[in-house]
Amino acid sequence: MAICILYRHSGGRRPRYYRVEIAMNLFEEISVMREWGVSGGKGRTRIDLFGNLREASTAADRYRSRAQRRGYARTDRALVPA
Repeated sequence: MAICILYRHSGGRRPRYYRVEIAMNLFEEISVMREWGVSGGKGRTRIDLFGNLREASTAADRYRSRAQRRGYARTDRALVPA
């Protein structure tokens, strides 16, 4: 349904990413999937289930806002480590 990908650069280290996705699963539950890690590496994933789209959207916005407060920002292109 909806995907938001944020990136963070910190000094000379490899860029990090934070991804939030809202989707409906096979059991007609709304899920919010969060994935984070170092760009080009294996990330971590967490999936939370919600009863309706409003609750899922509120949670996804909260996760996105929290990541942005930590320095993550949207970008027009994916960052690939050199």
